[in-house]
Amino acid sequence: MAEPKKVLFLCTGNSARSQMAEAWLRAIGGDAFAAFSAGTDPKGLHPLTIVVMREAGLDVSQQESKHLSRYLDEPWDFVITVCDRAKESCPVFPGDSKRIHWSFDDPADPSLSEEERLRTFRRVREEIRQRVSLFVNANRPVRV
Repeated sequence: MAEPKKVLFLCTGNSARSQMAEAWLRAIGGDAFAAFSAGTDPKGLHPLTIVVMREAGLDVSQQESKHLSRYLDEPWDFVITVCDRAKESCPVFPGDSKRIHWSFDDPADPSLSEEERLRTFRRVREEIRQRVSLFVNANRPVRV
């Protein structure tokens, strides 16, 4: 079997969007992909990330918020930024990783009410699930 394609999801806080993308890729991509996430300024796993992913049947409670410096020296097949600020400050990684940008709203936006925030977390969770599904279908290794 071929080596799994290594995918790094980057966001600013590594608390919600990149964590969701990492979990979805593990669930949808199976052993064809190795999923990781990090942030330019990690804030810890947001409690609502755990809640909305659990609603979708995925337990992310053991995932941790990590700084992207942990992964700077590693080669990646794909580096995917999931917020605009992370795209602007995304460093160059060794090798010829393919850089992709997916822009999602910040579900943890402090200007939102609690009800709006939960609704946004759920919407962004589903948007990320759909985007990861498309990514997996387009990049799954062909078996011969």
